[in-house]
Amino acid sequence: ELSAAQNDTRKTTMNTWRRVALILILFADGGLLAWGAMAAVAPERLPGPGSTLILPAEYEGLTQHTWSELTGASPLTAEFITIVFRVYGAYIVAFGLLAIAIAAIPFRRGESWAWWALLVGNTIAYGSAMLYDRAVGAIGPLEMSEYIGLGAIYLALAVTAPFLKARRDRQDRARAQRVVA
Repeated sequence: ELSAAQNDTRKTTMNTWRRVALILILFADGGLLAWGAMAAVAPERLPGPGSTLILPAEYEGLTQHTWSELTGASPLTAEFITIVFRVYGAYIVAFGLLAIAIAAIPFRRGESWAWWALLVGNTIAYGSAMLYDRAVGAIGPLEMSEYIGLGAIYLALAVTAPFLKARRDRQDRARAQRVVA
């Protein structure tokens, strides 16, 4: 059986990793939330690749026509695209708030469902944004931060995986049974 000191050391190490993971997740999902807020509130000011604004960069990347051509030919279509982009930003804000709340409370306590929720939720949220950026050909420095954010989250989740703790607990029980026998 593990000594009390060994058990305390293991718990302290896991708690340290969980704190580091929490900081990484809060930073990444906080950045996503900030981007979503900017997209929802002021998409006309949101920077895109190559010092262009995001909406013109995306439109031009997809259609090979300029945003000014669209606004001149069909201002209502441009307004509709802007509204849809604002709603997209609002959904990102909603996801960001939910992810931060899950990370700050149940994940920090070590609840395994929170780990899975953060894994699946961030994979979908970041993955869909990355696929969208690639589809419209609008990838710049800000869009590259999505890759960094998702990488940070995966790293954070890797060091706190609940199935690794379960495996260590089984190994400890097996060792304890061998010592007793």
